[in-house]
Amino acid sequence: MEYSIPLDATDWRLLDLLQADASLTNHALAQAAHVSPATALRRVRRLREAGVIERFTALLGGPLAGQGLQVLCEVVLDRQGAEHLDAFEARAVDEPLVQQCWRVSPGPDFLLVVWAPDMPGFQALTQRLFTQDANVRNVKSFFALKRAKFDPRVPVAVLADARADQDTRR
Repeated sequence: MEYSIPLDATDWRLLDLLQADASLTNHALAQAAHVSPATALRRVRRLREAGVIERFTALLGGPLAGQGLQVLCEVVLDRQGAEHLDAFEARAVDEPLVQQCWRVSPGPDFLLVVWAPDMPGFQALTQRLFTQDANVRNVKSFFALKRAKFDPRVPVAVLADARADQDTRR
């Protein structure tokens, strides 16, 4: 994975801290990273501008966790030309109930993670996204019964080690 900027130990520490809790104030982040607040602010701004940090978001939990249906959908298209894959992907990305859209191989063409408020809501989504698309050949939907783990963090220690290995091989 290439970035337009070099990342050092301070950058990796900041990335790890922000993945654990992006709501930290700049002062708390700086203190936890063992840098000055000015350094933390400058580094985070640099990481955002370089695209290393894509965005900050809030994960809902508590009484909202477990509400609605979480569905994993395998989607196979009839025609897999680049223009057909791009067209379906654009429609899936534009659909508010699609939380994640992955183009995968081998097997299905796409794996979607979908949230729907209820079964009628999911049925309406299937009509919009799958049934009305003449290029969708097959969809398998798997309904989540229990979430044993959800952690979108990237293990920065592993990334930092891999990056250091790549740099030493050059």
